[in-house]
Amino acid sequence: MIGNGPDMNEKASEAHTLCLVTGANTGIGFEIARGLAGKGCRVILACRNRGRGEAARQEIASKCRNENVELLIVDLASQQSIRTAVQELRGNHPALDVLVNNAGTSSPIRQESPDGIELTFATNVLGYHLLTELLLDSLKSAPAARIVNVASLMAYGLDLLDVQIMKRPYSATEAYAQSKQANRMLTWALARRLAGTTVTANALSPGAVDTPLLHAMAPGIGGRTPEQGADTAIWLTISPDVAGVSGRFYTDRQEIPCQFRNPANEDALCALCDRLCGIASK
Repeated sequence: MIGNGPDMNEKASEAHTLCLVTGANTGIGFEIARGLAGKGCRVILACRNRGRGEAARQEIASKCRNENVELLIVDLASQQSIRTAVQELRGNHPALDVLVNNAGTSSPIRQESPDGIELTFATNVLGYHLLTELLLDSLKSAPAARIVNVASLMAYGLDLLDVQIMKRPYSATEAYAQSKQANRMLTWALARRLAGTTVTANALSPGAVDTPLLHAMAPGIGGRTPEQGADTAIWLTISPDVAGVSGRFYTDRQEIPCQFRNPANEDALCALCDRLCGIASK
């Protein structure tokens, strides 16, 4: 687990680190944001609901005695909301040191986003992809930036010909699992693209964490605490142990293999996400 605290040199360095954490008003995201604020980082909580987001911001700022905690309103299921939030963020902060893509959802029935895209894929995959793409210039403007994608060990079933689950029966579990497979694949494609830059990209599994998302998907199943689930994400975000490391998959601070490494499939997924997000081909 994270130690009792960094030495003075580390703390001085982290005080200048600007971190954006999505889905930060509850669960793992809240604990990631709280952990980073407790280390002295400047933290931006990206949340969908203003009331819950502001309550989380005030709690983190008060408990961590850190005045540099901000709130950014964004609905990761809405591409227009993402674009508006990025415009606001870049207007206030020319450079970004850390992006933690954490926000995620699961729906018991097939629903569509404001853009008419299956909701789980829109939020968990396109939300990660579009936000990251729009913030790449800000990340490249930092001395050494890190992208941390919260994925899962429950990952399988991605069908590039049916990512919106229109040709097969809808299953909340399968929709979530394919989105988490996609999170990993997008991370590997991004790491390849960013090779030779000052930006790294890694993915992690937080394990089964006792959150409303777990309860919705697996009623009656318990898990580790959100604080325990946030540990590896915080470590990947600020630890000097992984400075310059990119394209890796971790759980409990240990690198583990990923079965979904295939550059051709990764590039095909990126191209599909670009098209669904209206991004020009790279």
